[in-house]
Amino acid sequence: MEQSNLTNHLLIAMPNLADPNFSHTVTYICEHNENGAMGLVINRPIDINVAEVLEQMEIPVDEPSAGAAQVYLGGPVEEQRGFVLHSSDSEWDSTLRINDQVSVTTSRDILEAMARGEGPEHALVALGYAGWGPGQLEQEILDNSWLSAPADQAILFTLPPARRWEAAAELLGVDLNRLSSESGHA
Repeated sequence: MEQSNLTNHLLIAMPNLADPNFSHTVTYICEHNENGAMGLVINRPIDINVAEVLEQMEIPVDEPSAGAAQVYLGGPVEEQRGFVLHSSDSEWDSTLRINDQVSVTTSRDILEAMARGEGPEHALVALGYAGWGPGQLEQEILDNSWLSAPADQAILFTLPPARRWEAAAELLGVDLNRLSSESGHA
């Protein structure tokens, strides 16, 4: 089977996906290659805001609105590690530019810029990430655990988190509430 590259795609959990780490999630795939895949869950806000992260990191906040944003649980791997998914209008010390619209950064300098009100136009701060080994994601797609759709900026950054799962499926014309849990292969 030829591998499709799902970088810059949304991975949409099928309604029957029982894994509590991914039930009803939308995951933005940051990187997908022969070594596996890495992504960030974009619809699981947690009870922490950016101001609390900045305070814990001893980063002074000059722009109060910078700390109001919610932090997300990006996935079950390395939940103590932070990631900032953001618009590609600037780059920082440790930035992976996914395309002309979206990047992910793991260095402190982006948080310092955000605290000063000089951060990217759009940003989502996540703790942890989702990861798959070689061939694992492809097999899970064949097992009917996931749908995939090209990424959409509004879903990533502006749509309320509670709407992202259904909205991502709607990009494909799919109503998740009408899907059967049975899978079939021709």
